[in-house]
Amino acid sequence: MDRDADRRRSFTRRAALLGAGQLSLFGALIGRMYYLQVEEADQYQILAEENRINLRLLAPPRGRILDRFGAEVAHNRRNFRVLLTPEQTDDPNQTMARLAAIVNLPDEEIVRVLREMRRQRPFISVTVAENLTWEEFAGVNVRLPELAGVHTDVGQVRHYPFGDRLSHIVGYVAAVSEQELTGEPLLELPNFRIGKVGVEKVLETKLRGRAGSSRVEVNAYGRIIRELRRQEGEPGHDAVLTVDSELQGWLMGRLGEESAAAVVLDVHTGEVLAMTSTPSYDPGAFNRGLSAKAWRALTEHPRKPLVNKATAGQYPPGSVFKMLVALAAMDAGIAGPGHRVFCNGKMRLGNHTFHCWRDKYGGHGWLEMQDAIEQSCDVYFYDLAKRVGVDRISDMAQRFGLGQVPPVELTGARAGLVPTRAWKLAITGKPWQQGETLITGIGQGYILTTPLQLAVMTARLANGGFAVEPRIVRSVLGEAAAPVASPPSLGLSAAALKLVRDGMDGVVNGKRGTARKAALDGEIRMAGKTGTAQVRRITKAERAKGGKLAEDTPWEERDHALFVAYAPADAPRYAAALVIEHGGSGASAALVSKEIMTEVLRRDPQRRAALGRLAGRLGPGQAG
Repeated sequence: MDRDADRRRSFTRRAALLGAGQLSLFGALIGRMYYLQVEEADQYQILAEENRINLRLLAPPRGRILDRFGAEVAHNRRNFRVLLTPEQTDDPNQTMARLAAIVNLPDEEIVRVLREMRRQRPFISVTVAENLTWEEFAGVNVRLPELAGVHTDVGQVRHYPFGDRLSHIVGYVAAVSEQELTGEPLLELPNFRIGKVGVEKVLETKLRGRAGSSRVEVNAYGRIIRELRRQEGEPGHDAVLTVDSELQGWLMGRLGEESAAAVVLDVHTGEVLAMTSTPSYDPGAFNRGLSAKAWRALTEHPRKPLVNKATAGQYPPGSVFKMLVALAAMDAGIAGPGHRVFCNGKMRLGNHTFHCWRDKYGGHGWLEMQDAIEQSCDVYFYDLAKRVGVDRISDMAQRFGLGQVPPVELTGARAGLVPTRAWKLAITGKPWQQGETLITGIGQGYILTTPLQLAVMTARLANGGFAVEPRIVRSVLGEAAAPVASPPSLGLSAAALKLVRDGMDGVVNGKRGTARKAALDGEIRMAGKTGTAQVRRITKAERAKGGKLAEDTPWEERDHALFVAYAPADAPRYAAALVIEHGGSGASAALVSKEIMTEVLRRDPQRRAALGRLAGRLGPGQAG
């Protein structure tokens, strides 16, 4: 009996403990359920809603880029596309074959589409082709009933109506690379494009706009059930350039396939009217996507179409630099306008002979400063540079914008090089030599400039010595335009600037000017300066022939041809700089510059009345 009683008491305790445990477990479960369903109800409702509702970004329309007269040089146009939804077709290969009979689909594109179809979910559409012509787009739409799973779509694509004529200024857009991802969700959208170079890149954040959004309901697999709400994005701002697209197109056509660069700007405002670099490239090709073959053709081209030679091409300025040497001498009080030098064709310094370009003809004889500019006497400027010194010359060059990156709204601009004694010692560890000063005085040696810098230099000479800066962007619509500040003075005497300008006038219009064949036809005079930049040392045999290279000299060994100019000579308004790579003498560049300045003046409405004689020569319909 006692044993049974003990067994009953033991069972009762175990039952009580088990019941207490069960009660505690159910209590905890009820408490947890209360916490989740009551206390955290709002949070889980939000999570459930987010799992059901997806918020998707919508790319905004990109802002347009306009020229100074409102012509569109970059805008968005309709992009006719064809897409394929894998789950809606039984035989993707057969569908692709039928599509290839309607639109141009290379084999590699068909392989790409089939590969993408295997990689992603079957209800997600794959882009088969885009940028279709209207005829191709209509052809696909007509045959849609027999193309299972195919549907068409109309999106937007960046379009450059002027093609390669403005590519180095406007730039282009292309897909976002991994290095360009900043965490902004908009940049992660499929097929989103951003500016890569030129104005497209510099004004990227202003042209891009703000993203819109679309709230869609999806099922557990991510399939879209319906769209609940859509808010369109805010379009990007339009940008207005200073460039005249028609002048730009004319200039590109004139230079053709020459490896050259030309810049035309307003001497008072610094507005760039035209900036060309030839040969060029099609910016739309980067938006569509370049093949490996097309990319190699661009990068391996000997005349470098991808490089904007106007801002990134660096060349010895040659004799167009001589005006600054003259100004440095007058500014330092070392030599005045009446400083005379006798040129017999050469100058001896130590055991080295420095030649003048008229060496074969016995030199220029006695010259004063203005005559030396007009006739481009090397011996005169050897003498002047020797007296002034390279540091004073370099200081004057920097005052005129050389040796520094111009503050222009473009990518890739380079600073060139203005050498000094300290620079050479720091770079090479060797002291500066006086012979190097002499060749710097004629724009050779270490010194390097860009065509844009030479145009700015010419503008500052022409406008009375004011530090005008170049600019490409006139305004961004929708934003308050910053006032253009009056350029500061360079602190040069009016008499010194007048002497230099008179010398440049003589270059074109004087009896012994090196560009007298480039004088304008008509009442308006152009002033300028020729330059011939050697790319290699001239041999004694070549010097015996007057320094002229043989006709069979390889293109890359020929001299660069340079010319800077401004017009009208008596009331300057426009400045221009032209560099033709391996183009021979500066006189040949002067003849091209004559055509350029004639076209610039012809397009100036304030000058048309004064160009009656010139208009007659141009022929009917060309002077309007």
